[in-house]
Amino acid sequence: MSLTERINQDVKQAMKARDKETLKVLRMLKSALQMEQLEHSEPLNEEQEITIIARELKQRKDSLAEFEKAGRQDLVDEVTDEIVVVERYLPKQLSEEEIEVEVRKVMDELNATSKSDFGKVMGKAMANLKGKADGNLVKEVTKNLLG
Repeated sequence: MSLTERINQDVKQAMKARDKETLKVLRMLKSALQMEQLEHSEPLNEEQEITIIARELKQRKDSLAEFEKAGRQDLVDEVTDEIVVVERYLPKQLSEEEIEVEVRKVMDELNATSKSDFGKVMGKAMANLKGKADGNLVKEVTKNLLG
């Protein structure tokens, strides 16, 4: 079952359960997927769906950081709840140690040893870890490993 189908089923369940908060997030995800679908001639594949949902997650995490800076606890709580719902539809996120292993593989593959190789390593690592890891965490791990 595709992510779009899963989200559609979960929308129905949230409506039956009268879970307005979950329903709101699911409708946003469904809308983002539908908007992207309109731009493509064929149905979205799983990788495209994951990319869209990961983008939605990133937007919420960015908002969370801004709300925390502004001291808006009411919005922090709301966005935190949204993040929990969105994360259900993404593959399990890798830990920092798992990301480090992947980045080291990429570095070995590209013979990367210095900071000047950062762009090449990041590009390849992000392609390998798409949807499985937060880009900022990959960036930090890569910076640390390249010294």
